[in-house]
Amino acid sequence: MFADNSKRPWIIGFSGGKDSTVMLQLVWKALEKAKHFHGFVGRDVYVVSNDTMIENPIIVEYVNDVLNKIEQAAVEQDMPIRVVRTIPRLEDSLWVNMIGKGYPAPNNAFRWCTERLKIKPTARFITEQVDAFGEAIILIGTRYAESANRARTMKSHSIKGKRLTKHPIQPNTWMYAPIRYLMLEEVWYIINSMPSPWGADNKQLFQIYANASADDYECPVVVTDTKHTSCGQSRFGCWLCTVVKEDKSMAALINNGFEWLKPLLAYRDWIVAERNNINNRMTTRRNGTKAVNDMGSYTPVYRALMLEKLMETQKEIQQNHPNAQLITNQELIAIQTIWYRDFIFDYKVSEIYQRIYKTDFDMKENNEKLKKEVDLLKEVCKDSPNNYDLIQELLTLQKSKSLLNRKRGLKTDIETRIENYINKENNAD
Repeated sequence: MFADNSKRPWIIGFSGGKDSTVMLQLVWKALEKAKHFHGFVGRDVYVVSNDTMIENPIIVEYVNDVLNKIEQAAVEQDMPIRVVRTIPRLEDSLWVNMIGKGYPAPNNAFRWCTERLKIKPTARFITEQVDAFGEAIILIGTRYAESANRARTMKSHSIKGKRLTKHPIQPNTWMYAPIRYLMLEEVWYIINSMPSPWGADNKQLFQIYANASADDYECPVVVTDTKHTSCGQSRFGCWLCTVVKEDKSMAALINNGFEWLKPLLAYRDWIVAERNNINNRMTTRRNGTKAVNDMGSYTPVYRALMLEKLMETQKEIQQNHPNAQLITNQELIAIQTIWYRDFIFDYKVSEIYQRIYKTDFDMKENNEKLKKEVDLLKEVCKDSPNNYDLIQELLTLQKSKSLLNRKRGLKTDIETRIENYINKENNAD
């Protein structure tokens, strides 16, 4: 395992779940032995934790606490382990795309969330390491015994006689699965019997899984204490996940005493129920093309309704958890900017916020500035209202691209808008 003398870093994907926890514990112990034998480790090891910004709040609290312990223990033990927290870019966040742009809630046929929320943030960090060192090795906590599909995928990427496999997407990047042969019982045995190298209480992790276990499933677990209950085989993900038919883990947590999560589950179920309601959909996609069965982007009125219900949900859970935040201020501002770009002026983020929280959301400066620009533009174009519409659209387009740090495609979008304007003027003549 330590015959590799290169400086290429190890990147450990850490979700805080049972598999990634076991993997990191075993790697940590191996690094300790290498350090004892050689006097040093000789490479950087990054523990990368990606926050989709819509993670289960129970898991977020637990993982943040664990990451803090890992950081502290690495310093105290003089281990070359660094914690890296990644999040999606603003333009890739779920709320900016769903409420701002009107993307339909993800499902198996249109699972646009995975790449934006999970893959891209970590991929950017990996690319940075490859640029710096030429190569990188990603340690993943996947196991053959997880499922038949997972076993087939792992085997398809494996190289006979080699420990490392090529990353299917990232260039100059290799993958290694240290716990690939472990069974579920062995994973839980390690968690329950092996002390955490960073001083965490693994009983807490075990209890989270136990609380989230659905009533209709129990896994046989090798335990070291007769007081242990069944752990279940719960999977934690985004609290708003609309790809699964039913969020059994969230429902189980609620049934096991976490009743404050009820508003989250209710909002998630409402989003799923309304996803294919044709009354919530425009007849076109965002690029203006005709949508299949007229099931295009969400309508402006439904986007506003989603935001209002989301903020009502946030306010409700904040009664017991004041620091809980379902949507950030940056996302709210981005949503408003996109609505302006889409010429949605009937609904204002600030007005929705004020209606829910009975206080102003600080967007007055932006709104006042926009009003002055609109009044000036109307005055200049009072004899050519069509020119006003074109200029206003181009200005809004440029502003939205600037806010979201996404200048790519701006030139093409501007040219398309101008071409459409010219064609419309020609047809009118």
